[in-house]
Formats: sequence, C-alpha cells, structure tokens
Amino acid sequence: MSKETLVGSLIIGQSGGPSSVINCSAYGVIKTGLENPNITTVYGAFHGIKGVLNDQLMIMDEEDPKELENMLHTPSSALGSCRYKIADPDVDDTDYKRILEIFKKYNVRYFFYNGGNDSMDTCNKISKYMNRVGYECRVMGVPKTIDNDLAGTDHCPGFASAAKYIATSFMEVSRDSQVYDTGMVTVVECMGRHAGWLTAAAALAGVKNDGPDLVYLPEVDFSMEQFVADVKRVYKEKNNCLVAVSEGIHYADGTFVSEAKTSGTDGFGHAQLGGLAARLTDVLKAELGVKVRPIELSLLQRCASHCASGTDIAEAFMSGKVAVESAVAGSTDKMVGFKCTRDENGYKCEPELFDLSLVANTEKKVPLEWINEAGNGVNQGFIDYCLPLIQGETGMVKEDGLPRFVNLKRVFAK
Repeated sequence: MSKETLVGSLIIGQSGGPSSVINCSAYGVIKTGLENPNITTVYGAFHGIKGVLNDQLMIMDEEDPKELENMLHTPSSALGSCRYKIADPDVDDTDYKRILEIFKKYNVRYFFYNGGNDSMDTCNKISKYMNRVGYECRVMGVPKTIDNDLAGTDHCPGFASAAKYIATSFMEVSRDSQVYDTGMVTVVECMGRHAGWLTAAAALAGVKNDGPDLVYLPEVDFSMEQFVADVKRVYKEKNNCLVAVSEGIHYADGTFVSEAKTSGTDGFGHAQLGGLAARLTDVLKAELGVKVRPIELSLLQRCASHCASGTDIAEAFMSGKVAVESAVAGSTDKMVGFKCTRDENGYKCEPELFDLSLVANTEKKVPLEWINEAGNGVNQGFIDYCLPLIQGETGMVKEDGLPRFVNLKRVFAK
C-alpha cells in the first residue's frame, strides 16, 4: 500500500447483470469521491468499460447532489452496463492502450469497477497493465452479484435483496397455489448457473411456514427419476407441491436439464439458460397427470428494488464508500468484501479488502453441508447464514403511488 498522496480524477463503471442495489454501491463511490479533496473530477463510464474505450464519460460533478441520492433506491445500472470481456494483454493489448490513452486524457488516477466475477477479472487485468507500463492508477473492485458467488467475501451486495424478493414471492405463491380444493404442483425457476444461493433463498419462506416443499441446487447432480418420485411423494401427502429449482441444475454428466441451454451465450461466453420450469412441468404432467404450473422469476429477481433489504442497501453503499477511502489511502488491486459474524450478539458486518487475483473468475458455491442428504432442500445452516442479510426495509420515495427513481442529466466530458 502506497501512502503517497495521489491527486487526479476518478472513473466508476458498472458491468454485468444489474441488481436492485448496484446503484447504492455506485453512489457510495460517487458521493465519497465528490467529497474527497484528492479527487478532482468524478466520471461515470457510460456502459461500463465500453464507455472508457469509446470516450463516453459522464461528469458526475454536474449532477444535482439531491437527485443522486435517489440512486439508493433505483434498480438496474444507472450508469449503463455491458458484458465485454477484455483480452489478456499478453495476447492483445489494443484495449489497454486505449484505456491508458483515456486515463491520461482525463488524468484518471482512480478506477472503480462495480460488478461480479468477470468484472473483477477486468479490474485485475487493468490494474496489472497500468502497473506494468508505469502509470500510477489505483484500481478497486466494488462487488455486485445477486448470484452471491464471489470468492473471499462473506456475501455480495445485491444477493440479500434478491433473496428477500424470492422468499417473499414464494410465501405469496405458496398461499395462492393452495386456494382451490383441487391439487396442483407449482415449479418456480430461480436464477443461478453454477451456484444455488438464490434458489436456496426460497427456503427462507419456510421460516414463516410458507416455503417450498422441494429445493434443487446446481451444487448436486440432478436425477429426473428421483425428482418425479419426490414430487409424487409430496403431492400424495399434501395434494399440493411447491418446488424451487435453479436454472443451472444438471445431470451427473454435467449437461444442463434446461431445454434452452443452447439458445446462445452472453458476452462472457456463459450459456444462456431458461425454460427449465416449463420443461419440468411437461415431465410432471406426463408422469402425474395433475395440474402443474411453471413460473420463471427471471429479471424480476434482480430489479425488485421495492422489496430491497435495508441491510443490503447499507452494505452496498458502504462497499463503494470504503473502496474510495481505501484507494485514496493507498490501496490498489483489491476488492471490497465483507467479513461477518453471526452469534449470540447478533449480526455484524465489517469491510475487508481482498486481492483481485483471488476473486477474479472464481465461483463460491453453497457449502454441501448446508444441503440435505436427499439433495432436495437446505438445512438450518443456510437459514442462519442468510436470514440476517434480508433484514430492514427500503426507504424508497414514491410519487403518485409509484417509485421515484434517479434521473441523471448525463453531461458527457469532451
């Protein structure tokens, strides 16, 4: 860590899939940067790293400070996001030369990237390149992913709010699915390609006795035969069955159960999944001959700011604030994460810096000890971990009965 005072401008960019609190983190960076005397100008990269490459930088100093506060309760990525994977600089340094050119043009000495695994990889590559060419720029990763799969940190900003929305939705669907005297099986598909944190969150609804009967995560191999048997057993007992499935569940040979697995890939080369609930309901209809309803939560999981966790909002803002304070103090090539305790004294969360090289492209999965032996549910260990994270409510302002989201002027640098 260099203690040397570094004066210059700051760029904050957002990348990957958004969350309901990603703007809280960006606001933490922007507000703290605007208030720091070592930061000359705060720029927002329009559509992430693409905004840097295209010289499309919004001057955040031009925004109304009061308006910026609305970022705390605005979903999606207010600065614009992207899915753009920069090459290894040893293979192709074209993008890096352009980034350095832009950094020099605006005297950028602080770069913050707000995103998940691939975004931390981008951060790590830029940091290493700037160090190699001798351009002093402190680079920090600000975590964001509803998937909760970043290594090192206890959890990620964005996960708790999505978990709260999922748990709440399961409680509501549970009541709705039992309204008639005729039986029904409901299969709800949750996001999660390789890590089942979001799907596991459905089990939180069980704390209020309205949770799913069965939960299937990608951490364990899926058996269609056992799945049908599980549903048959529950349906016979209750004349009803509510199922939570992760979009990324797979057979023992690694192939996805989802029928939409070949529909394409995102900008990082990850398979686009979807249609799993519909596929499973087709199987259940044929096997059970009862009414079966598929539900795919899809984007609703990541943009439900009306149901955001107050804890998540506060921690997301803290991660952005700490990133700036740490960088100004001399830290670089780090990601702000969380170190948490859950004991008889309650829940406590403190920021902790992690090496970007540790975090980049590493997935953290649900511990197997938190999954039941049958592989169709989670146990108390997961509940104890997750329940403190969804506490507290959003302070969202409403106008005419509708949410008041941030409206940026988007004044671009020339």
